[in-house]
Amino acid sequence: MEKVSQNTEVQYRKAKLWQIILVAFNAFNGMAVYFLIGLASYSASIGYGIATVVVGGLLTFTRIFDAITDPLLAFVYDRFNTPFGKVRPLMLIGWAIQSLGLLCMFNFFSSKGHGIPVFLAFYMLYVVGYTIVNMTAQTLPALMTNDPKQRPTVGVWQTVLNYLTPMALNIIVYTKLMPAYGGSFNQEFLNIVTWMCVTIAFVGVVLVCIGISEYDKPENFEGLGKKERLKLSDMIEVLKDNKPLQSYILSAASDKIAQQASSASIVSTMLNGILIGNMGLATTLSMIGMLPSILFAAYGARYAGQHGHKESIVTWTRRCIYANLAIIAFFIVVRMTAGTQSIASMGVTMIVFVLLTFISNGFAMCVTTSNTGFMADIIDYELDRSGRYIPAVISGTYSLIDKIVSSFSAAIATGCVALIGYTSTMPQPGDPATGGVFWMTMFLRYGLAILGWICTLIAMRQCKLNKDEMVRVQKDIAERKAALAK
Repeated sequence: MEKVSQNTEVQYRKAKLWQIILVAFNAFNGMAVYFLIGLASYSASIGYGIATVVVGGLLTFTRIFDAITDPLLAFVYDRFNTPFGKVRPLMLIGWAIQSLGLLCMFNFFSSKGHGIPVFLAFYMLYVVGYTIVNMTAQTLPALMTNDPKQRPTVGVWQTVLNYLTPMALNIIVYTKLMPAYGGSFNQEFLNIVTWMCVTIAFVGVVLVCIGISEYDKPENFEGLGKKERLKLSDMIEVLKDNKPLQSYILSAASDKIAQQASSASIVSTMLNGILIGNMGLATTLSMIGMLPSILFAAYGARYAGQHGHKESIVTWTRRCIYANLAIIAFFIVVRMTAGTQSIASMGVTMIVFVLLTFISNGFAMCVTTSNTGFMADIIDYELDRSGRYIPAVISGTYSLIDKIVSSFSAAIATGCVALIGYTSTMPQPGDPATGGVFWMTMFLRYGLAILGWICTLIAMRQCKLNKDEMVRVQKDIAERKAALAK
């Protein structure tokens, strides 16, 4: 474990707790939209008649398009200033654009006889809006506080709400709405889910705007030297010279491709609706099992405050690997003893699954909490290294590579499912639990995540931005700002 210096001699900038909580409600926007877009493959199939294999290709293309928009927003962010601030107008504009795209794609134009071009056009419109909201939100933790003990607190609230929001959505959608609208994925079901998610996203953006209002001022976006317009070469230079950013990109991108593939609705359907055998029950119990794991996030934040974000990422990533290996072993043992019998019909076995899920989710929450603080550390590291406060360039550079790599997650999920026979239809609850379905579900849900975490451990070996180094960075920034003030 890394030795940490306690003598900081730095006056840190701190935010109020209520401000941290309100900004964390960006999870309402991020996770509501993330949940809805997870149903895009069903919308493409049901509303536009697009084949499963083609859907995977289209979603891969839109993900690459999403990546291209990220660095473009960095230039918009740098130049965008209004009497009402910078980040608040960007958040509201982004929400309006993404909501229009989602409503048109899932509702207004769906099941009206349109095909690929219409689906693709509205998906791309959604991508533009979501990019504006998401990348702006990534800059907020660094804007609010640079206190190494408080930054993990920002991550805790974001992590908790990032888990609670989809948890509540899963329970509402799959135990209430789906049975009320026929028990399967259909157009009427997609319509109501779309309106619900768009509304939840709006509430989240408004709360974020209230929480960040005190910090949305021109003086908080200044660097340590002469102000210069951003150029494309700045992004290349940051990627080339900012070593912690390189490590973070490899770590986060590998985790993201696994996370997005494993959380696809078709994978959840195979796990909960086919292997477990009761989608509503499995979803409810998994969500209930996730509630106690939120306690891990609080402990993970305390750990990160004591040992630094890098050390925290490494520690909890190792434990995530062990937990997922245990879940795979559990399913193998159950299948060997019970055959194709559904887990939902085996009471004690279902309890064991919920317990293992609780432990796995708890470790993953600690990793997510540490990642939030680590990105803020990288932004400050760049300020110290180059004298430039360019949070959008940092997050845009990361997002560009992250999304290009993870753009293949949808294709991986749909392509793997097609390999086991779902070439023209999607998995539905109650389908036979064949060997192909079992092993493909294990790979997509748990195996990919393990591979991503192994990449994280490799990446963090090359990163030197531990807590001692961050103390030096913040002290240097404070001294240079004091010198400029004189």
